Amino acid sequence: MKGFLSATALALAFAGAAQAQTVGVTVARFDSTFLTLVRDGIEAKAKELGDGVKLQIEDAVNDPTRQLDQVQNFIASGVDAIIVVAVDGEGTPMMTKAATDAGIPIVYINHPPADAATLPATAAFIGSDEKQSGTMQTEEVCRLLGGKGQAFVLMGPLNNSSASVRTQDIKDVLAKPECAGISIIDTQVANWDRLEAVDIMTNWLSSGQKFDAVIANNDEMAIGAIQAMQGVGTDFSTIIVAGIDATPDGLAAMDRGELDVTVFQDAHGQGAAGLATAVDLAKGKPLEQNIWIPFQLVTPENMEEYQTTN
Repeated sequence: MKGFLSATALALAFAGAAQAQTVGVTVARFDSTFLTLVRDGIEAKAKELGDGVKLQIEDAVNDPTRQLDQVQNFIASGVDAIIVVAVDGEGTPMMTKAATDAGIPIVYINHPPADAATLPATAAFIGSDEKQSGTMQTEEVCRLLGGKGQAFVLMGPLNNSSASVRTQDIKDVLAKPECAGISIIDTQVANWDRLEAVDIMTNWLSSGQKFDAVIANNDEMAIGAIQAMQGVGTDFSTIIVAGIDATPDGLAAMDRGELDVTVFQDAHGQGAAGLATAVDLAKGKPLEQNIWIPFQLVTPENMEEYQTTN
């Protein structure tokens, strides 16, 4: 009869529904441009996988305690896998243990877990090697400055490993003989945030200190520095401004001739690979526990290659 499914069709429908996997996703913060791209990658991959995957996505609002609670709630609700874009690394061992004890795979994206070296077989990390990012960025700044000058550094959160590594990368590059003529005037924490960077850059400008470069741990802070200079009418045509991530806003700033250097980190690709890994782990497939997506230097000469990537 029309309007009714046969017993066979119903059985197939229920079998398909039973196979659908629910993945709980907790993201450090929804108001981050870069992490929005990571989330877009997760959601795009879920659409590609169709009805076989359902997402529960939560905003940790940059609170590690809240994020741990979200992971525990995912476990209590019986999700098939968990994805964590961590606020910081300190709370990750507790998340790993809670998920592993419950028999639920857990995948970390972008921010490496503190227990990366001892992850169980049902856990994985997808990200990029931060040693590449700050190194590529600062080597290009050094090249543009001819190995001489003075620079301000805008840093991400102190408790964030990516910010720490990127900042150390800057110091390591500037310690090389060919770049040792570049000195760091000051380093301030702007927490990945554009508005915080505006305030810090404005204070630096008010000091009257001469400088040749602003090296920021991400594009958002670099854009904040640019906006601060524009706000007080500073001619920064000869000042090198460098960021990391090659976000759409960062590439737009480069297209306008404001940002000189950035480094592409495939946020969308990290998100997509993270969900694919979570789904495979939930199916019991053995996988590599560390999946690295390379960084790539972006300059005005090659930026067109990246303007549609993110």
